[in-house]
Amino acid sequence: MVNYTPNSYIIVEGKKEAYNFYIIREGKVKVSRENPVVGEDPNQVLGPGDFFGVVAAMSQHAQIESAIALSNVSLISVSFDQFGTLIQKSTAVAMNIIRFFSMKLRQFDSTITRLSFRNAVEEDPNELFQIGEYYYNQQTPKHATFAYQSYIKHLPNGQFSAQAKIRLQTLNQPLAGPEIDYTKFNRAYPDGNMIFCEHEPGKELFIIQKGKVKITKIVNNNEVMLAVLQSGDIFGEMAILDNKPRSASAIAWGEVDLLAINKANFEGMVKAQPQLATRLITLLSERIWTAYKQLANLMIKDSQGRIADTLMTLAEKNRVKIAPKSSYNFEIGTKDLLKMVGLTDPKDEMLVLDLVTKNKFIRLDQGKLSCTDLAELEKLVQFYRKKAQMDSKIKKNK
Repeated sequence: MVNYTPNSYIIVEGKKEAYNFYIIREGKVKVSRENPVVGEDPNQVLGPGDFFGVVAAMSQHAQIESAIALSNVSLISVSFDQFGTLIQKSTAVAMNIIRFFSMKLRQFDSTITRLSFRNAVEEDPNELFQIGEYYYNQQTPKHATFAYQSYIKHLPNGQFSAQAKIRLQTLNQPLAGPEIDYTKFNRAYPDGNMIFCEHEPGKELFIIQKGKVKITKIVNNNEVMLAVLQSGDIFGEMAILDNKPRSASAIAWGEVDLLAINKANFEGMVKAQPQLATRLITLLSERIWTAYKQLANLMIKDSQGRIADTLMTLAEKNRVKIAPKSSYNFEIGTKDLLKMVGLTDPKDEMLVLDLVTKNKFIRLDQGKLSCTDLAELEKLVQFYRKKAQMDSKIKKNK
């Protein structure tokens, strides 16, 4: 139990080694960010039952927000290593955090997709037919079959149901896929099999026991690979928690063994195995931190600023100590870096070369980028963030 008087700072944005998060018992707390991201209230006021600081505590990254007491405040302080004990005492707290994180991540992902991919389509089961058409035209019959069968299953009288049936007949495939036994936790998928399809209603989340899973999304008639997940990773949690269609597809990369958890047994599983909730919230915290960094990056209008910020995020993501003369090899080249920033014009390579020329602590050796002084890189990024903040204020005042 900890108490704060009015106008006291409880957590400070940017502070490293943030090991605790807080649940409000009494009073009001204002949570704010120095550089608010699109679609988020820059000054949230929280009250009893609300929580803050979870992302930094559970992901072990620096704080992404500041919290100030607006009145006399009484808080429950929980360290990241006490989380399992808290869950055993109160499953409801864990479920509230998981649901809130799921909603927040869905919101962040939607904003990132909208800003990064202008023509991205909102999740909608009607789009399953178009996913099938994409894979059919790409001559990927296995994925096309899955999407068409999913369309017929969820929209048997849908606008494209007759066309989906014709496509399946052309592919010599049945109208319905194999039935899934939702009472079985263990699932095995051969290489290349689709586990679930973008826009498909979700019933389960999955924990990878063995193998790798690709997470992909169709944008502007191209398949974009969002992530490659490995043993121990969790995916599909947003659909199970907020009852919305899948925002991306999951495809087995090699032989894959999964543990499937459905809505009916999820809360019981969390209570029986608090380490599952700890793992899930740690993963969600990491994803929210990454999503926030992506959104914050999109707020920087200067392309070189976004490039430098992306390099900084890569170092932070790998938990490299940011200190004077601290070095780091990013193990990526110019083209990969530009893809991360969303710059696709070949001429954009000059932006990286110019950044390297102007800042001697950033190097390009044998096609790979490195930094010889992460403290200097941090200063450079802070300059661009402050500039973005000033530009935003000037724009508002016009």
